Amino acid sequence: MSDFYNASSFYQPKFVAIKSLTMRSLLLTVFVLTIGLANAQIAKKMKLNAGIITEKLQETKKFYTEVLDFELSFENEFYLLLRTPNQSAEISFLQPNHPSQRPIFQLEFNGKGVYLTIEVESVDEVYKQLKDKGVQIEIEIRNEPWGDRHFAIVDPNGIGIDIVTYTETEEESTMHNN
Repeated sequence: MSDFYNASSFYQPKFVAIKSLTMRSLLLTVFVLTIGLANAQIAKKMKLNAGIITEKLQETKKFYTEVLDFELSFENEFYLLLRTPNQSAEISFLQPNHPSQRPIFQLEFNGKGVYLTIEVESVDEVYKQLKDKGVQIEIEIRNEPWGDRHFAIVDPNGIGIDIVTYTETEEESTMHNN
């Protein structure tokens, strides 16, 4: 009996070491997965809302609601929040130098260096609708070699708005058909 006891005690530390190593691996895996899932949840909850600082709140509201059919989400005397017709995105406009805002949100947009892209199901339909409304078209409707079919307009703040339907390039189409 003592030999058996000695033999099992001889192997027991190896088993404990293996069990301990397995437990450590399991705990590490659970930890990594938990952190990964937590980070994935943070990324899934992230939403972009672009903001433009402008004196032209009323002109901007009229343009986005009447020309592009955006909906008003919120408005007060110094802030305007608009959402796309399908409610998938929002854009905000803020009056410059408002005392409620910190310095980084004080300076007015200078009308250069910003554009928006609005993806639509049928760029041709939207193009016709905007032409019928008398909206000035800055870039006439056209196809690009990289697959875009688009045209562009400009909002009251000087922001270029590219309205696009993404299509396959000839190369992509050939790859999918083979």
